[in-house]
Amino acid sequence: MSVLNEKYLKVEYPNTSSLNFHRKLKVLGKRTLRSSVLQRVQPFAQRISSVTEPSGRISIKHDPENYRGRTSDEHVVILTANLWHDWPRQRRLRERLECFVELVQKEGVDILLLQELARIKDFKTDQWLADQLGMAYVYSRANGHASEIGFEEGLAVFSRFPIKKPRLAQLSDHKNPFFRRIALGTSIEVYGGNLLAFTVHLGINGRQNESQFCRLINWVEEQSGSVPAVIGGDFNARENTAQIRNAQYSWQDSFREINPDDDGFTHEIQWPWGGTLTRSRLDYLFLRKGNIPWRVDEARHIEIDGCSVSDHTPVLIKARILTGRIQSSSENDPHQ
Repeated sequence: MSVLNEKYLKVEYPNTSSLNFHRKLKVLGKRTLRSSVLQRVQPFAQRISSVTEPSGRISIKHDPENYRGRTSDEHVVILTANLWHDWPRQRRLRERLECFVELVQKEGVDILLLQELARIKDFKTDQWLADQLGMAYVYSRANGHASEIGFEEGLAVFSRFPIKKPRLAQLSDHKNPFFRRIALGTSIEVYGGNLLAFTVHLGINGRQNESQFCRLINWVEEQSGSVPAVIGGDFNARENTAQIRNAQYSWQDSFREINPDDDGFTHEIQWPWGGTLTRSRLDYLFLRKGNIPWRVDEARHIEIDGCSVSDHTPVLIKARILTGRIQSSSENDPHQ
C-alpha cells in the first residue's frame, strides 16, 4: 500500500507576477543574513516569503485502506463540501469535522471533493480525515503556510478507490501575491479504468470569478479528453451568472436536472440580529460525460440534524456508469 508523501507538481497557468514577487522576497531574505542589523527582521521576512510561495506542494496517499475492488453495477457516490476553516478562530473545528465524518460514513460516499481544509499547529485536517475514513487522497496547499505562520488552507480529493496522476492549476491571475485560487484534479481507478475528479474554489470578485471559471473549463477539457470527469466545489457564483450558465451548457448540472424547481441554495448570510439577508446557490457538482454515458439517480443537499458541518451545505450525487466498465486509461486519457 502506498503511504503518504509530499512532492511538487508542475502548475498549469502559473501566475508570473506572483512568482516574480516571491523570487524577489527570497533574494531579499538572503541579503538580510549578511547584515547584523537586518538579521533581526529576517524571521519576519521569512514568514512573508512563505505566504507568497507559489502553489505546487501536495501531499498524496495513493491507495485506500482495505481496498477490495468494486463491482460494475454499483453507484458511485460523490460529495463536494466547503469545510470552512474559519481562520483565525477555527470555531468548533474538530466537532464539525467529526460531524462530517459521520455524514460521509452514513451516506456511503466514495469520492470527496473538498475545499478550505485547514492545517494548523499540530493538526492537519487532510491527514486526520484520511485516518478516520481510510481513504486515498491528494491535498494541495492554496493559501497560508502551516510550518511558517501556523495556518494554511487548501483543496483535497478523497477516494475509496486508488488514485494516481494528480494535476494542479492556478486559476487566479491577479497581482496579489498573498492569495490564490487553484483547482486540483486526479485520476481515480474506477471499474478498471479512469475517472477524473476535480475540486475547485473560485474567487468572490465577479470579474475575477468569471476569468477563473474560463480557465477552469479550458483546463478540465484539456486534461480530460474522452475520459469522464466530475467537477465539484465552491464556485462563489450564483446560478444566474454567465459563467454558471456556460458550465451548465458544457457539463451536466446533476442537482438542477434532478431538482428543476428547487431553489438549491447552499450558502446563507444572516443579519447580526438574526434572520436571513441572502441565500445563494454557490456549490455545484458537474459531470462531464466524455464518451461514457452516466445516469444520475439522486442529487441532493445533505446535513445532519443538530450538527452543522460548515457555513456551506454539502452537495451529493449518486451516479451509475451505464456501460458497466470504463475503458482502460491508456485508451482514453490524453495525459497517460
